[in-house]
Amino acid sequence: MSTAKKFAGQTAIYGVSTIAGRVLSFFLTPLYTSTKAYAPGAYGVLTTMFSYVSVLNSVLAFGMETTFFRYLNKHPENKQRVYNNAFASVAAITILFLLCTVPFIGPIATFIDVSHGAVLTHAAPSTKIAASHADFVTYIDYFLGILVIDAWCVIPFAKIRAEGRPGRYGVIKLINIGIFISLNLTFILVLPYWIHHHLAGALWISSWYVKGWVGYVFLSNLVASFITFLLLLPELLKIRFDFDRKMLLDMYSYSWPVLIANLSYIINENLDKILLGQLLPPKVSLHDVGIYGACAKISLFLSIFIQAFRLGAEPFFFSHAKNKNAGQTYARIMDYFVIAVCVIFVGLIANIEILKYFIPNKNYWVGLPVVPPLVFGYVSLGIYMNLSVWYKLSDQTKYGLYISGVGAILTIVLNVLFIPKYSYMASAWISLIAYASMMVLSYIWGQKNYPIPYNLKKNLVYIISSIVIVYLSFYVLNRNIFAGNLLLLLFILSAVYFDGKDLRAIFKRQ
Repeated sequence: MSTAKKFAGQTAIYGVSTIAGRVLSFFLTPLYTSTKAYAPGAYGVLTTMFSYVSVLNSVLAFGMETTFFRYLNKHPENKQRVYNNAFASVAAITILFLLCTVPFIGPIATFIDVSHGAVLTHAAPSTKIAASHADFVTYIDYFLGILVIDAWCVIPFAKIRAEGRPGRYGVIKLINIGIFISLNLTFILVLPYWIHHHLAGALWISSWYVKGWVGYVFLSNLVASFITFLLLLPELLKIRFDFDRKMLLDMYSYSWPVLIANLSYIINENLDKILLGQLLPPKVSLHDVGIYGACAKISLFLSIFIQAFRLGAEPFFFSHAKNKNAGQTYARIMDYFVIAVCVIFVGLIANIEILKYFIPNKNYWVGLPVVPPLVFGYVSLGIYMNLSVWYKLSDQTKYGLYISGVGAILTIVLNVLFIPKYSYMASAWISLIAYASMMVLSYIWGQKNYPIPYNLKKNLVYIISSIVIVYLSFYVLNRNIFAGNLLLLLFILSAVYFDGKDLRAIFKRQ
């Protein structure tokens, strides 16, 4: 089997679990944004809390996932010690994190709560309409548990991937999302129905259940994370207190630039939502965050593809780094990755008039113009992730720090400057600017320090063509479904005509 075919197979398996989980999770968006659940303000609380958690998840993992793969490649004779060191590093960081946060939960809750008692949910009988300071304290309690548990699962999941067991990885991930979704449905739909129809135990349930309380979403996440931890016990029980001090210090030296690089991605994904809450007036802050967060979900499908690609690509790239034709393999993967993300980009925008119904409350639709820049931002991000192989393989992770630093600075500075005037539209375009800048910098520095023979001209043709088609579809043709899909079909046929032969050849035995 060719290396490219093996890579595609691994990515497909990871992709099935990732796509299934994300799609199932995606279907919670209509639930959250329905008139029976949360108004934009309440959904803004969800978006804000999960944004903070995403940033902190990256910090607690400390780049050790990538470091783990790299050091398995460097020390194939000592895999157990690499595993021990990687997990111990994450465990130590989480303990330090708890020591620095638990004593200050109250002040943290005050900082995060930007609503100041604003209405957060639909005002219906027995429905909670505002989040108090005590609510935010409870949210933080839940999320401290989620953060620590998820951090402790990072290296065991990486071990499963390194051992080439995508099936186990996928099953555990699907169980996690299944529990999360089931509990959400229970709290938001089943229990209100149970109480309303006076079924057995309804009186007891009504004594503690609060309709419209967003904390149930966070509690569902905590339970799902804990069960995931239990499912990973076979990997966790293989950890030994056998560490190599020199290796551990080397791993920290390698991982902290990776941490900064990962943080840039997380910052670009989530800091705009946090800043929207902090920089906009209290009366509209969570409302706008809710609209932005909900409409951003439409770009989820491209994000899923990129995540699936990363899960398959990282161990694959490291394991094939010593092959003499590795550069050509990476370049070919890039060619077809660009085609794939551009097709998804065009397809999402062509069908946005259908996809918008995943947000059933029309009050959210005012935010649909954020989708094209956000999706193209994901195109740039995916290409950047593909390009970043050069500094990881050459142990020059400092360049990842530089590149991600530029992206983070752009995200922070531009959002602070433009959010007060342009709200979430500024955030959408700034996300695109940051990712595109990182993509260009990674290509320029990569070709100087670790040349890979990418087909720049061909890839640019696909990227520019997709941008033109999306502009026509969204702005000129006013999101007409039939015209947009006709352009999508022409784009796909062109790709098949010009690259179909090579696409079939790449999967043949070499």
